[in-house]
Amino acid sequence: MKNTFGNHLCVTLFGESHGSCIGAVLDGIAPGIEIDEAYIRARLAQRRPTGAISTARREQDDFSIVSGVFEGKTTGAPLCILIPNADTNSKSYQKDILRPGHADFTAACKYHGYQDYRGGGHFSGRLTAPLVALGAIVQLALEQKGILIGSHISTLAGVRDAEFSDLEAGIRALNTKAFPTLCDEAGENMKEQIRLAAQAGDSVGGILESVILGLPAGLGEPWFDTVEGLLSHALFSIPAVKGVEFGAGFGFADLRGSQANDAFCIEDGRIRTVTNRNGGINGGITNGMPVLFRTVIKPTPSIFLEQDSVNPVTMEPQRLQIQGRHDPAIIHRARVVVDSVAALCIADLLVGRFGTDYLSSASAAGN
Repeated sequence: MKNTFGNHLCVTLFGESHGSCIGAVLDGIAPGIEIDEAYIRARLAQRRPTGAISTARREQDDFSIVSGVFEGKTTGAPLCILIPNADTNSKSYQKDILRPGHADFTAACKYHGYQDYRGGGHFSGRLTAPLVALGAIVQLALEQKGILIGSHISTLAGVRDAEFSDLEAGIRALNTKAFPTLCDEAGENMKEQIRLAAQAGDSVGGILESVILGLPAGLGEPWFDTVEGLLSHALFSIPAVKGVEFGAGFGFADLRGSQANDAFCIEDGRIRTVTNRNGGINGGITNGMPVLFRTVIKPTPSIFLEQDSVNPVTMEPQRLQIQGRHDPAIIHRARVVVDSVAALCIADLLVGRFGTDYLSSASAAGN
């Protein structure tokens, strides 16, 4: 049973959706990194449900950091963060009917029926909250190194957002928005599609497009620890992620080599590429261009329409109509989760390349 990710900066997740609390441990974090609790709260707020386009479960995410921080800075010891579950309603969940699209069946196979099934238990998207909290700590440290991460909803239910133009300005604007689109009109049209799905008892998915700006060339390994491989490994841990592509991605299938290649040039005394169809990565290693990837978020599996299922105890067919509080879409809430997971993964790569104190000002100050 493994719930830890990372080679140098390691994240361990624990807890269940309807347990007393959820949390995470960040091991390998350098000493001297500033902890901005207001920034952590702001990032958690972007994951929190709001209005008619989200679940009615309203957790306040009042986190507490119980180790690894002293006088506002990391100590270098494992950092543990706890977030209580205060707004649970377990009556809507039952063990004897498998929910289509959920991990109910596979969880039972893995844990022999001992798993906590309430609210999805350990498989629930609720556990992304501590990921966001840890990601906020690391993301702020990355920003101080000139590395920016941001995502927008590029497509949802047939509605398309604008394309990135000024990457830095776009990222900074997105990171202040509750609903992450570059074009506000597209955002309103997407919200309407979510509301329509909710009225029908259904749900919608979409595609997030993410950019990591300011990475140095030379991160990653040529084979099993490629930048694409490690980011994909981390991103696929997020519930509802069913696809990841880099640069032109599956669009490469329709290109010739003359179109797919990124020609080199000299810009301000540095080697750059004229285009960025490979998403800032060649041979599994960053080339200094912006790292660009897209993540497919499937429609929320908890829908209110009647569905076919089975009873795993009696082994008989069963009709199921899910009750309770559920999201008609989670993509707008998943944005900050994708950013956070990407930040943790990239920080791990940077620490592996440049040393454990890379994210801290302590080494530069001679401490």
